[in-house]
Amino acid sequence: MIQHVCDALAKVRESKPLVVNVTNYVVMNNTANALLAVGASPIMAHSREEMAEMMGFAGALVINIGTLDSQWLPRMIYAVEQANANGKPVVLDPVGCGASQLRTDASRQLAKLADNLIIRGNASEIIALAGESAQSKGVDALDSSDAAVNAAKALAESHNCTVVISGATDYVVNPDGVVALDNGHEMMPFVTGMGCSHTALTGAFAAVGSNEISAGIASTAILGVAGEIAAAKSAGPGSLQMNLLDAIYQLDEDTLKTRLKISVR
Repeated sequence: MIQHVCDALAKVRESKPLVVNVTNYVVMNNTANALLAVGASPIMAHSREEMAEMMGFAGALVINIGTLDSQWLPRMIYAVEQANANGKPVVLDPVGCGASQLRTDASRQLAKLADNLIIRGNASEIIALAGESAQSKGVDALDSSDAAVNAAKALAESHNCTVVISGATDYVVNPDGVVALDNGHEMMPFVTGMGCSHTALTGAFAAVGSNEISAGIASTAILGVAGEIAAAKSAGPGSLQMNLLDAIYQLDEDTLKTRLKISVR
């Protein structure tokens, strides 16, 4: 699996896939820079008028509901429909699912609609999306990633998809099994948009033809290892944000092979 991650990173850097992001106002800069750092090409596209054209030549679609409202949701639905029509993968970030009925309903509608789906969320979002009782405070998870594995399995079965859970241990779940990754740093949740960057990176790996579970593993591995390296050089969240981009950009195969902690559960 580690070699697959290294190969996927090399493929992204070589092909520079275009990733269309229908994402939230808070994290547009963060996610665009994360995609650039890994070697992909980001575009923030929110207009219905150009979405059919965009999905004709883009590699993947990222949908992030972080600043959801009545105008954004129809655009997101249309974007997913166009991704389906063009056979492109959809990475869904159900930000704050469970925090409000609007977010929960929208997340479930978008997940049901996508043909080629990867879901990336924190533990509470995944639990709520699966219809179970979750503990959250706004967009922050109060559940552990371990507690969300069964919910992720249920989502993977019902949507025939891959589910990526962010937490102290990250999990990548599909109908065939569970992969655990134990990289990252406790400072990372103090940078806004860290999970959203994780979602966008997943889009980059999906865009180069990695299957759903491989894309989830690769993005999780790259962000986790880069986060460890960046945290070692950072005095706090401000410098971590800057150092993380450098670490993603500089990441190489030897570092991944030395640092990556990955196992099949």
